[in-house]
Amino acid sequence: MALRPSRTEYAVGLTLLAVLVVGCLLVMRPFLTSLLWAVILSYSTWPLYQRLLRRLGGNEFWAALSMTLLVAMVLVVPLAFLGATLAQHVASVAEVVRELLAQGIPEPAPWVDKIPLISTEVRRYWEALAHEGTTYLSAIGPYIGQARVWALQSGATLGRGVLELALSVLVCFFVYRDGQLAADRLHTAAGRFAGARARHLLDVAGSTTKSVVYGIIGTAIAQAAMAAIGFWIAGVPGTLLLGFLTFVLSLIPGGPPLVWVPVTIWLLYTGEPGWAIFMAIWGFFSISGIDNIVRPYLISRESRLPLLLVFLGVIGGVLAFGFIGIFLGPTLLALGFTLLMEWTMGGRKAPESLPAAKAGPEPPAPSSNEP
Repeated sequence: MALRPSRTEYAVGLTLLAVLVVGCLLVMRPFLTSLLWAVILSYSTWPLYQRLLRRLGGNEFWAALSMTLLVAMVLVVPLAFLGATLAQHVASVAEVVRELLAQGIPEPAPWVDKIPLISTEVRRYWEALAHEGTTYLSAIGPYIGQARVWALQSGATLGRGVLELALSVLVCFFVYRDGQLAADRLHTAAGRFAGARARHLLDVAGSTTKSVVYGIIGTAIAQAAMAAIGFWIAGVPGTLLLGFLTFVLSLIPGGPPLVWVPVTIWLLYTGEPGWAIFMAIWGFFSISGIDNIVRPYLISRESRLPLLLVFLGVIGGVLAFGFIGIFLGPTLLALGFTLLMEWTMGGRKAPESLPAAKAGPEPPAPSSNEP
C-alpha cells in the first residue's frame, strides 16, 4: 500500500513547483510579447493557412513555411527596410524643410486667380501666410538639426521592434504546423474547467481577435500601402517614412489626413499644383476612403469597439510593449473589453447604444478547422 506524502513533503513539492513556474516565467519573459503576438497573428490568418494547406495536398510543413514567408514579406521586410534607411529618409525630409526655411513663403502664384469661386479667399490666405508664415517657419528651424539624431535613435528602436516581430513570425511557423492540436487541447481543458460557457467565451475571443486584426490593423496596413504608392507617384521624398507614419496614425481616428494633407500643401507650395490636386484626390478617396469602405466589412457586429479603446490601445501598447505594442495593444484591449461585456451580460447581445467603431455585416462563423 502506497504511503501518503507527509505535510512537509507536500509543502516542499508545492514550493519546488512554484519555483519551477517562476523560473520558467523569468526565462520566457523577454519573449512573451512576441509569443502572444505570434498566436494572435496565426489565429487571424488561419483560414488562409487552411486554404493553402488544401492546395498543397495536406502537407503541413510546406503550408506552414509558405504562410510564414508570406507574413514576413507583408510585415517584417518593409519595416526592416525602413529601419535600415530611416536616417536617410529623415535627412531628405529635413533637407526639404530646410530649403523651405531658406526660401521663405513666396507670393501667391498667378494660377491662384484662375481658381473658380474661391480664388479671392485663397489669395488672401496665401498673402497672409507669406507675410506671417516666415516667423513661424523660423521658430522651428533649430529643431531641424536634431532630426538626424532622432532618426538614429528611432532607427535603433525600430530595429528592436523588427527583431521582436521577426521572432513572432518565426514562432508562427510552429503555431501553423501544430496549432490544430493545441487548439483541441485548449478547448478540452476549458470545457473541463468551466463547461460550455468557457467554450463560448473562447469563440467570442476568437471572433474579436479576427475583427481587430482585420478591421483595424489590416485597414491601417492597407492605408499605409496606398499612401506610400501615392507619395511615390507624386515624387514626394521620404515615401517609406511617410507611409509608416500613415500606418501609425491610421490606428487613430482621423489620423491619415495628418500626413497626406501637409504633403498636398507642400506640393502646392513647391509649384506642383497638378500633383497637389492628384494627392488631394488620392488621399481623400484612396487613403482615407479605405477607412470608410473596407473597415466596416472587416469588423463584425459582435465586436463593437469604442474608438477611444483603440486609441488607448495604441498609446498604451507602445508604452507597455515597445514597437510591437502598436499591434498588440489594441488587440488586447478589445479582447478584454469584449469578454468583459460578454461576461457581464451573460451571453446576451450587446445594446445598440454602445458607442463603437463602424461595423459591417457579420462574418461567416469559423469552420471547425480553425484553432
